[in-house]
Amino acid sequence: MRQAGIYSGIRSGPHALPLARIKKIMKQSGDDVKMISGEAPIVFAKACELFIKELTQKSWNVTLQGKRRILHKDDVASAVVSTDVFDFLASLVSGDWSVQVSPVEKEVAILES
Repeated sequence: MRQAGIYSGIRSGPHALPLARIKKIMKQSGDDVKMISGEAPIVFAKACELFIKELTQKSWNVTLQGKRRILHKDDVASAVVSTDVFDFLASLVSGDWSVQVSPVEKEVAILES
């Protein structure tokens, strides 16, 4: 039996995102999702890693432009606003989330806007 990642170049080592958690989120996405292949969470994990890497690089560039060495929440917000690919995150970073709000409350606020 072929193991995932050996031939595809996708790593599923200790630094990868937790596949069990990704699979759990995928199952919670809808009532019609009953079974998920073993390779789907690996692909989603890789996509998430690439997304996080890209957003972090853009945010870090904003930090360096400000001649700082510490990445702040505002740097991430600036990277999201200045990059068209991240437009779907604009409503998340434009709001004032400095007050502790649960993720469910954030999602409801986003859906209502």
